[in-house]
Amino acid sequence: MDAFEFALSMELDGKAYYENLAGETSQPGLKKVFLGLAADEQKHYDTILAIRGLGSVGMADSAVLEDARGIFRELVEEKRNSPAPSTELLAYRHAMTIEARSVKFYEEAARLETEPAVSGLFQRIAEEEKKHFTVMDNIYSYMLAPHTFLAWGEFSNLTEYY
Repeated sequence: MDAFEFALSMELDGKAYYENLAGETSQPGLKKVFLGLAADEQKHYDTILAIRGLGSVGMADSAVLEDARGIFRELVEEKRNSPAPSTELLAYRHAMTIEARSVKFYEEAARLETEPAVSGLFQRIAEEEKKHFTVMDNIYSYMLAPHTFLAWGEFSNLTEYY
């Protein structure tokens, strides 16, 4: 399997994972975040498919990080008192691991790519995957301890995952 095929498979798996999380949550705000992440993974898939077929293509920016910030403000205002079930926490932690691996994969693909436009797009996808990690890191932190969650984390623990 070449890098393009692997990337396509990885994006479809990520999309399915986020759609599954969206289907399992009862919180409308989290459902919106997960569906936004799934839509981004589809966008990445479409971009990679186009790169493979055409050699160069553009990609629109993601708004999922900005949308998630607003949803976190709503969650904090609700002052949710019960922690998330451990299965949810494991799912969120797993998503963080997947996103960290995606970042590493796309950064390496960008480094190895000889076509500057394709390398740049791989780097942009890596940057979006970092945003996805930040979203999941914040969801995990909030669900782990809603009483001690202070604010949206601008900096994440991405480096601990790879």
